[in-house]
Amino acid sequence: MGNQNEIRYCNLPQMPQRAFNVPVGPMRLEAILVMAKKWVNGTKLKYSFFEGDGFFTTVTDSSGNQSKLFWKGTESEKEAVRNAFKKWKSQGIGLEFEESSDFRDSIIRIGFAKGEGSWSYVGRDAWDIPKEQRTMNFGWDIVSDEDTILHEIGHAMGFPHEHQNPKAGIVWDEEAVYTSLAGPPNYWSRDQTYHNIIRKISPDDVQGSSWDPNSIMHYPFGANMIISPEEYKDGLRPEDGLSERDIAWVKQFYPKIDKRTFVELKAFHSEIISINAGDQINLEFSPEESRTFTVRTFGNMDTVMVLSEVVDGENQYLSGDDDSGEDRNSSIQIKLLKGKKYIVNIRLYYKTSAGDTCVMVY
Repeated sequence: MGNQNEIRYCNLPQMPQRAFNVPVGPMRLEAILVMAKKWVNGTKLKYSFFEGDGFFTTVTDSSGNQSKLFWKGTESEKEAVRNAFKKWKSQGIGLEFEESSDFRDSIIRIGFAKGEGSWSYVGRDAWDIPKEQRTMNFGWDIVSDEDTILHEIGHAMGFPHEHQNPKAGIVWDEEAVYTSLAGPPNYWSRDQTYHNIIRKISPDDVQGSSWDPNSIMHYPFGANMIISPEEYKDGLRPEDGLSERDIAWVKQFYPKIDKRTFVELKAFHSEIISINAGDQINLEFSPEESRTFTVRTFGNMDTVMVLSEVVDGENQYLSGDDDSGEDRNSSIQIKLLKGKKYIVNIRLYYKTSAGDTCVMVY
């Protein structure tokens, strides 16, 4: 990277902190937060690129002159992004990625507005973003910058910045960091620098039990920004590409799914949920009649539940519910059709008692 002023950084959008309406103990809170932005394993994340001149950001310079930053990218840029999705998928994970030509049908919506920085919403935060808006942007030429693309896709899968890991023990020369990032090429405010670098993320959001300075989710840093660990006073440059820990983490949260392990769900039959926190149970349901069904969990636990229809061998999302941190159970009420096959994925955040917990469709 050379000179610190040459380093461009990912500028994460700021989202409000989650508030809970019922008392949540520390162990339950930890279990919820570590999974809060992760997808249910097996989810197909459709992505699309904004095309044409109808999508842009209007910017105003210091003289009051306005210009447009178009969101469309070149074919080379789009191909570089496609290849980065393939690299994450090639690690043998359960998530699926599929390009769509319709941004309204996509979870991840990608722009290439130059000068606006590179960023992505983190994991399931993307659900709350209006369909005509981006959930990811590449603000400079990324054709030969695969690490930036892998980094932003990592965010889209739910992974935070690794250099903000409290287990890293990084002590910053804060004024040096603020001064460096206020200049070119980032031109960040103090608030942006604090949010993306100085701020420590919650220990509950951290992947793994230690710090990975080579993670694709880690920024590089120039000299005189880090006071300690002393070995990084002259700078920290993660190795290129996905680290061994990156690969281990993504496989931990999104292991490859063996469809032979799916459990058949029968109407009015209680299916025991015998999994640990962070694990997932996958169930198949083929209704014997067409009507409105309720799919519901029972017991003292926090879960996220997703219902999909199997269409041409692929799961198409229908509905979902997340009861974490609430005094209720996940429940989906929806009309299902005879002759169709449906998949119910349930991921467990936390179980508050040793008694049986289960799922039923009725």
